[in-house]
This record gives sequence, C-alpha cells and structure tokens, in this order.
Amino acid sequence: MLRRKPTRLELKLDDIEEFDSIRKDLESRKKQREDAEVAAAGEETAAIALGADHKSREQIINDRIGYKPQPKAGGRAAHFGTFEF
Repeated sequence: MLRRKPTRLELKLDDIEEFDSIRKDLESRKKQREDAEVAAAGEETAAIALGADHKSREQIINDRIGYKPQPKAGGRAAHFGTFEF
C-alpha cells in the first residue's frame, strides 16, 4: 500500500465569512420555522380546546399523518399465525 503525506488545508478569511453567513442564514430559517410551529401549535391547541372532539395526542397525530391503526388480535393464534395448539 502506498502512503502519501497528509494534505494541508488552509482556511482563508473568505471561507470564514462564507461560513458565518451560511450559519446565520440557517439559524434565522430555524428560528422562523420554530416561531411558525409555536404559532401553529397555539392555534391547534385552541382548536382542540374549543372543539367538541376531545382526542388524545396519539389520535391527533394518527389523524394528521393518515394512520389508521388496526386492533391487534389477542391470544396464542396471533403469535403463531394459523397454528393452533
């Protein structure tokens, strides 16, 4: 196996400025997203409090993502498929 000497990377002032600008941009987007989520959560909480349906948090999430859980069959047959003992 051939070995080579490690490559030296130099950090320039332009690179640092670019990094800072991108980081600030990402932080501002994250803050806007968090503010929007907080506002949406407040509206959703108010809608839940005012609504006639009082659903659990799990039911609300399942409705939002479109998941309809099927009840699990109990007993030994559920564990071993169609085999009966």
